[in-house]
Amino acid sequence: MLQTIRWYNDRLLLLDQTRLPLETLYLDIADERQMWDAIKRLVVRGAPAIGVAAAFGVYLGVRGFQNSELLPLYDRINAVADYLATSRPTAVNLFWALDRMRRVARDAGRDSHRMAPREAVEFIKSRLLAECLAMIDEDNRVCRAIGQHGVSLLKSVAGRAINILTHCNAGGLATVQYGTALAPIYVGTEQGLQFHVYSDETRPLLQGSRITAYELETNGVPVTVICDNMAATVMSQGKVDAVIVGTDRVAANGDVANKIGTYGVAILAKHFGVPFYVAAPISSIDWKIADGSQIPIEERDPAEISRGFGRQTAPDGVRFYNPAFDVTPAALVTALITERGVVRPPYRENLAAIR
Repeated sequence: MLQTIRWYNDRLLLLDQTRLPLETLYLDIADERQMWDAIKRLVVRGAPAIGVAAAFGVYLGVRGFQNSELLPLYDRINAVADYLATSRPTAVNLFWALDRMRRVARDAGRDSHRMAPREAVEFIKSRLLAECLAMIDEDNRVCRAIGQHGVSLLKSVAGRAINILTHCNAGGLATVQYGTALAPIYVGTEQGLQFHVYSDETRPLLQGSRITAYELETNGVPVTVICDNMAATVMSQGKVDAVIVGTDRVAANGDVANKIGTYGVAILAKHFGVPFYVAAPISSIDWKIADGSQIPIEERDPAEISRGFGRQTAPDGVRFYNPAFDVTPAALVTALITERGVVRPPYRENLAAIR
């Protein structure tokens, strides 16, 4: 399977998803500024992958730190983390990973209290790198567990051949390797189940057609790309057994923020009686916010609409509104698939039970 983030020969390599599907190119990321740019430009995207990438950004930002005093090192770690936090506001995994790296640095500092200053600085940096590598392994375990729990749901909604509709990309290219929304498909395929996926193209950046279709085709899963405004027709024709999407943030009440257009898909699924599942690691749940109205929604460059992929498609002088995400109310979510199991309504109580 394709690998989104690779640590190889002391180098951090990111699959450049802006080049897909025509080129498979890895970028060598050397410092936190390059990482900030990679996250902002969607070179790396998807909440779990953004979190792991940001953690590596912290390490890369202090790897060359030469001061032998601990206080300047902590200041540098905090400055790098604060800087990376400004790259994209909606994916809670970004902030989760940055806070985790700060905590690792503090714990390593306490463990190094008997070391010489220079030795202590190098020890803390080594612990930061070890945590980044642990996040890669952890992400793969989490995504596979999501896949295993998701398969049980899919077996209950269809026969041997299962038709899935998805929106945007929450496959292996949105995580380190395995995916969230697509993990049940990969795990199910390993178990001998047959799948066919309808992939919404996902305007305006076409992550569904450029990335999801590319990933599924590469991994041997049959896929059909449809325009976003075709989802109602496909569901009305009985061609969809279930919808599975990922999420960038889940509120404590079960509201979910995902790529713009997800809310509409959820409304359609409700109308046509199609189960609407959201696959999410526990790290995507923001326990601090009560509901989706408190989730910050990133607004992106209007040129993504007016001049998408280099061609002008709207007249000069008109206004644009380009939110990158929308919030689907918990009432439209049939179940949340996490690494700790399937969570059903009422979400506030049942999410708290797996915290």
